[in-house]
Amino acid sequence: MRFKYFSVIGLLIGAVSLQAQQSVDDVTFGKGLLNYVAQDSSFSVKFAPRMQYRYYGDYDMNSDGGIDHTFILRRARFKFGGWALNPKIQYKMEFGLSNNDLGGANDYTKNAPRMILDAVIKYKFAPGFEFWAGQTKLPGNVERVVSSANLQLVDRSRLNKIFNIDRDLGVHLRHTSKLPWGMVSREKIAISQGEGRNITTGNVGGLQYTARFELLPFGKFAKKGDYVQAALVREETPKLMLSYTYNFNDDAVKVRSGMGDYMYLADGSFYTTDITTHFIDAMFKYQGISFAAEWAKREATSPIAMEADDTETGDIVLVGDGYNAQLGYMLDDHYEIVGRYTALTFEELTGKDAYTQYTLGLNNYLHGHKLKVQTDVSYTVVGDTENLLFRVGFDLHF
Repeated sequence: MRFKYFSVIGLLIGAVSLQAQQSVDDVTFGKGLLNYVAQDSSFSVKFAPRMQYRYYGDYDMNSDGGIDHTFILRRARFKFGGWALNPKIQYKMEFGLSNNDLGGANDYTKNAPRMILDAVIKYKFAPGFEFWAGQTKLPGNVERVVSSANLQLVDRSRLNKIFNIDRDLGVHLRHTSKLPWGMVSREKIAISQGEGRNITTGNVGGLQYTARFELLPFGKFAKKGDYVQAALVREETPKLMLSYTYNFNDDAVKVRSGMGDYMYLADGSFYTTDITTHFIDAMFKYQGISFAAEWAKREATSPIAMEADDTETGDIVLVGDGYNAQLGYMLDDHYEIVGRYTALTFEELTGKDAYTQYTLGLNNYLHGHKLKVQTDVSYTVVGDTENLLFRVGFDLHF
């Protein structure tokens, strides 16, 4: 089945490549393996594969065991983007090829690999307005919306893993406002299915509603730096983004809103409850300094899943909150030192211990985020257990 998918993608790339021999523009490393505009200007396509290779050395400080070594292909992806008929009608498609990307098949994905990450159409129908339709990231916390290609540590924080609202199928309306004194605001709303990406069979819960507001009091960042970690572009004046996101998942059926395990009842139906998630986050950059902070909170109307006879099923919505702060400094144009602090607390009913992690990293950006080597070490405390984790990452993005 995977061979079939990959063969189709290969044929599409080959077909476009044959055409691209007649008209290729701006083909250089870091700007896509293929960057093509049709001779009649009826469409454009950019193809940009990327991969991330990781090593993890994990040491449990409370045991007599040694270090657990893991080598993993964390991500391997094909990304396509461009416009059709008119530059105002844009599209993005991204396919995941690693086992991490393809995993998670179930009855509601027709037991097929979850190959599609993004498949979305974006229409700029009026000045400052965009309408999106398809599958893509919801406008959630900034750490999640920043591409995994543009991270300044080997991977995102535990806060993001537990609380993020990820991708979903639905529609978005986005607007950008220019305010007095050079300020900018962005408003983003989305209505989506509520159960995550690649769901093909029914909508067993209710819909999911997301609203995000962003304020940039000092104007826009250079080269969209508010959604790129690390201050690779040195801002000559301070730049700041302050944001709030509200997410409401009506009759949610998973333990982490649109993510995690389904909450089944004994008769095969689903336990449903309303789940609300809040995010407050900030991004700041100035002269090689980058700072990001976020707070997340998840609430549920009835977090403990119950049968009709009031017996507990064992499923519990992961309710609680968390804080995350990340500070980096570019030592020169290539080397960066970065630190991160993460703290999570869960409501007692979840049975989960508090989580605290301290991370220190060093990066070598050989060609920005497109070709880089990263390493970090983390000290983690969960309840009475302590852990050390050493990671190395190699990224190559065309």
